[in-house]
Amino acid sequence: VGLGFESRLGLNLPHYYPLLDRSLQFPSCSGAPVCTCLFPHVLVRTRVQSFIGPAQHTWERCGLAQALLERGCPRSAIEDPRGSSVFLRDRPVTSHVREPKQRSHQITQLQPQQVLLHLRPGEPQNFEVKFKRVEDYPIDLYYLMDLSFSMEDDLVNVKKLGIDLMDEMRNITEDFRIGFGAFVDKTVMPYISTTEHMLQNPCKRKEPCAKAFGFHHVLGLTRNGSLFEELVGGQRISGNMDLPEGGLDALMQATVCEEQIGWRNVTRLLVFSTDGGFHFAGDGKLGGIVLPNDGKCHLENNVYTMSERQDYPSLAHMAEKLKEKNIQTIFAVTEDVVHLYEGLKEIFPKTAVGTLSSDSHNILQLIVDAYNALTSEVIMDHSELLQGYQVEYNTSCKGHVVQTGEEGRRCSNISIGDEVTFQVSVTAPPCGIAPEPSRLLIRPQGFGEEVEVQLRPLCQCRCQEHRVEDSPQCSGGRGALECGACRCKEGWVGASCECDAGVSAGEGAVALCRRDNSSEVCSGRGDCVCGECVCHRPRRNPEHTYYGKFCQCDNFHCDQYQGRLCGGRGRCDCGVCQCSLGFGGSACECPLSTATCLAPDGLLCSGRGHCVCGACVCVDARFQGPVCEVCLSCPDVCTLHRECVLCGASARDRVEERCRGECGPLNVTLVSEPGRLPQEQRELGSRRCRERDARGCWVHFSHQAERGNISAHIHIALHRGESALLGCSLTMVLYLIPPINNYSFFKLWNKKGGENPFTVATPAVLTVHCG
Repeated sequence: VGLGFESRLGLNLPHYYPLLDRSLQFPSCSGAPVCTCLFPHVLVRTRVQSFIGPAQHTWERCGLAQALLERGCPRSAIEDPRGSSVFLRDRPVTSHVREPKQRSHQITQLQPQQVLLHLRPGEPQNFEVKFKRVEDYPIDLYYLMDLSFSMEDDLVNVKKLGIDLMDEMRNITEDFRIGFGAFVDKTVMPYISTTEHMLQNPCKRKEPCAKAFGFHHVLGLTRNGSLFEELVGGQRISGNMDLPEGGLDALMQATVCEEQIGWRNVTRLLVFSTDGGFHFAGDGKLGGIVLPNDGKCHLENNVYTMSERQDYPSLAHMAEKLKEKNIQTIFAVTEDVVHLYEGLKEIFPKTAVGTLSSDSHNILQLIVDAYNALTSEVIMDHSELLQGYQVEYNTSCKGHVVQTGEEGRRCSNISIGDEVTFQVSVTAPPCGIAPEPSRLLIRPQGFGEEVEVQLRPLCQCRCQEHRVEDSPQCSGGRGALECGACRCKEGWVGASCECDAGVSAGEGAVALCRRDNSSEVCSGRGDCVCGECVCHRPRRNPEHTYYGKFCQCDNFHCDQYQGRLCGGRGRCDCGVCQCSLGFGGSACECPLSTATCLAPDGLLCSGRGHCVCGACVCVDARFQGPVCEVCLSCPDVCTLHRECVLCGASARDRVEERCRGECGPLNVTLVSEPGRLPQEQRELGSRRCRERDARGCWVHFSHQAERGNISAHIHIALHRGESALLGCSLTMVLYLIPPINNYSFFKLWNKKGGENPFTVATPAVLTVHCG
């Protein structure tokens, strides 16, 4: 049905084929629950009924937009729905300096607030989210304190915290509220002693302290700093037996009991103060508690009622609830347990850890520093994704360096007044995987605002809304015309419902679809409709097709080269490769050009072979290499010409007799100056050699390979020094040209008195130094 295009899209869709086939006798891209024309940049649908012939499937109207245009479909008739984004609420971020009368709900840090996305499956839709850290943004802070016996001296300083903290936070916001809660541990063995006198006074001293408790909510969030000091001042220390405390029980209740605590939809901070570690899920079994923590609020009269019945929460469960309630945690802990709470920063969202002094006298500065650290970082997050959806972020932050992936969700060092922009990309899964419509919530961690994203997948073509029942174009009303295709009534088949299904299936009509009496109907690759073959389309690959009068041909059963059909250099046509220009062979494996066979000297295969399929086949088995240039068993060129060169250099008067056998077709010319020797260029076949003769003279010569190294022409010139003792200097030049008669050459040379009787354009030079 064209769904083979899933291989291009990276989608796994084979289980959707039944959905496409169930409403029609033959596959169709129209009217299917999974409309294949909606995949990005790949499949579109034409509404023109006449675009396909009577022996073609309706899915042949689906394909690449460009391909449909090339086949003659008018652009106006192509149904190609695209995704879009619409901002439903787009209030700008607040840009004012502090205005005390402005309410919290009038301050905007996140823009837009509501977006509608129409999503074509597999095609990302992008939109921009702005965040601005605004001055005077409201803050709720809940102080959760360990009141076990070791924290007695800390309680004195915390009692003074209310008014001082209110004054300090007014430098950040006019809208600040504070609350208080306390915890010890579960009130069962072995966490506390259950003897009568220890229950009444767990501190083991004359001055009584409070009975042990799990979690006690003391003060809801309030702007009254004096009330905070009054109620906290009335708290008494308590005690327990083991070192870890029940802090996670208290943290869970302070997080999920939003109504009792009084959390607003603003910046939420929870300060957790202790000098001990914490129990977590599983530790409850020590006290016979096996019921898992349910993550729900269980406060009655401000006391946690499930302390003795539910286990401690797990760290993952606690992190999930903090993220859900958008709470930023500040752990104010003593130095000996800092390492435990530093580990929680990897698990909990937006968490800071500060070192608390032994008596908590630095708690005020610790809270202010932690708040600044938390709010200076913006981390975008979203609600749980529906199956198949993908969300990606990227941002350039303040440094204008684009960040993608996980880093694209965050920006650091954001000061008050700074604005950052995030690019959000949402991609929908194939139709039928995820429910529709649905929504996604995007928000910065620790801040109260969010962007609501409404998701609307495009799983229907608009042309389906204009279905024409009993259309005259469908053979006078034998079917409904939908998106340019006839949906035939029962008993009728064909592109225009022109054939009676019973007659079409008769022997006479079927015989027209066989190549001969022994062959299958439409070669087993198609359906016989009205006496004509309508070929199937292989589903494994969208580019594979069957065609021909009897569907006897295909475009994928041809020879392969290097694992590719027709070597990737041609197309397969009914079992035969039709090669692209410049290639040949049964699998288009042979380049027809001889450029790859040319040696540096311009000779084809160095004159020693033939060019076959772009590679040299050497005639002489001794030679090898890409252009037959290497002969491992051949003598070196210097050694090869040694005897001839030495003979020509020393036997001026007897060249005719002695040198003919040594030189053969080699011809030698003497030159006067050794400096005339050309520089060695091995890649061009030029070599410089040096050999010593019988008198101890060094003979220098240069050899230039030409014309397959078949022959050489030698010119000789003798240069004598001032004294016979100084010896002679002799230079010879070798030419690789067709051979000439050595006897005639040297006879002429003697006649000329040693002058060169020939002129040659590019000599190979030979020099002899005698000492």
